[in-house]
Amino acid sequence: MNDLDAAGAKTIARGNAAQQQTASDAAAAPRGPHPLPLFLDHARQAIGDDRARMDRFLAGLAAYQRFGWRRDLAEMPVAASAGSAVLRDYGRGGRPAVFVPSLVNRADVLDLTAERSLLRYLAARGVRPLLVDWQSPGAAEAGLSVGGYVTERLRPLLDSVGEPLDLVGYCLGGTMALAAASHPLVRRVATIAAPWDFAGYPETRRQDLVRYWRRLAPSLPALGGMPMDLVQPAFWSLDPAGAVAKYERFAGLDPASKEARLFVAVEDWANTGPALTIPAARECFEDFFGANVPIEGGWRVDGKVVGPPVKPTLNIVSRSDRLVPAIAVEPFGETRLIDAGHVGMMVGANARAQLWQPLADWLMA
Repeated sequence: MNDLDAAGAKTIARGNAAQQQTASDAAAAPRGPHPLPLFLDHARQAIGDDRARMDRFLAGLAAYQRFGWRRDLAEMPVAASAGSAVLRDYGRGGRPAVFVPSLVNRADVLDLTAERSLLRYLAARGVRPLLVDWQSPGAAEAGLSVGGYVTERLRPLLDSVGEPLDLVGYCLGGTMALAAASHPLVRRVATIAAPWDFAGYPETRRQDLVRYWRRLAPSLPALGGMPMDLVQPAFWSLDPAGAVAKYERFAGLDPASKEARLFVAVEDWANTGPALTIPAARECFEDFFGANVPIEGGWRVDGKVVGPPVKPTLNIVSRSDRLVPAIAVEPFGETRLIDAGHVGMMVGANARAQLWQPLADWLMA
């Protein structure tokens, strides 16, 4: 039995306690990874019989779980809303740029800490960043697929800006930004690690993800969605070794260091998030990973096939991204290659030089 099959057996009865998770809920909740028993099984399979590595891993995991720091940045003002989704305003002037995060996890990765915030950096450079915060889906979102979020939530938020804007999407948010590129107010589109050609993932992992989905799908209506506890094992499967090795590295860090605090901030973000709606989860697993509909020309949003954007497009792609490998990103328009991990490109030590500054120059051009 692989990790994903085990997830179906071990977590389907956990209920929907994690489904409606806000940022304040996350701050009060025990630290992950979730579900912990399954993650420990995953670590055992990755480490094997190496006792020294297992000791380091467990020490790092324990140090993370008892770390005494929590993210405490205040939420920025809401400029507009559409259902449960809101648009947060990070700047009072300048050219507007709307940032679209993934539906998975919270939007915090674009504004992780005061020192590691792409949006605050851009605001200081004269851009007016506007962040889409999807928040937990309510009853009105229950029937929305990924494409439905584009039509029913993202496009109304773009309407609210009322003037020409640039659209920037990260991860699945970049895929969604490409689907919204035809909006009349959108001048240009930038994507950051946005998957499009899902054949870029190993075939065995794609098949495992589809089997995992099909095993869980019949039980999800009782949960009202796909809680983060059920989404997390899918992420671990995309980078099995990395999901464990990072805790081994953390065991060697000085707890008082900025590097340790950044690690905790990233892991708190990665281990929390709202539930996915059932249609959105189905589209991710069946249509994207399973059938690769974007590259096959079968992804329809609002009844129209989503094709290559006709507006100026910038793709920022990492050669060392393990969650969205470079080969899974379609080279629409101008492509900028960088060397950073999936999250490191956004908040890592070299993020300012590799991503923040070039993106600021592009947005201000």
